[in-house]
Amino acid sequence: NSEDVRCKCICPPYKDHSGHIYNKNVSQKDCDCLHVVEPMPVPGPDVEAYCLRCECKYEERSSVTIKVNNVILLV
Repeated sequence: NSEDVRCKCICPPYKDHSGHIYNKNVSQKDCDCLHVVEPMPVPGPDVEAYCLRCECKYEERSSVTIKVNNVILLV
């Protein structure tokens, strides 16, 4: 399920650009700044420096397990 996986990139402030959190449903191998950060807030020469500051994490969850736990909790 595409809703159960995501890549989350946390990018701190860089020069005159404020910090931002980016989320995108991508595969684990594509979980990096170049695939997730869209639109790129900095011009071409600064992209590498900007991306080196970003921390990207691949996250998975099981929505079925979450739903089952919620039903059990409510019962």
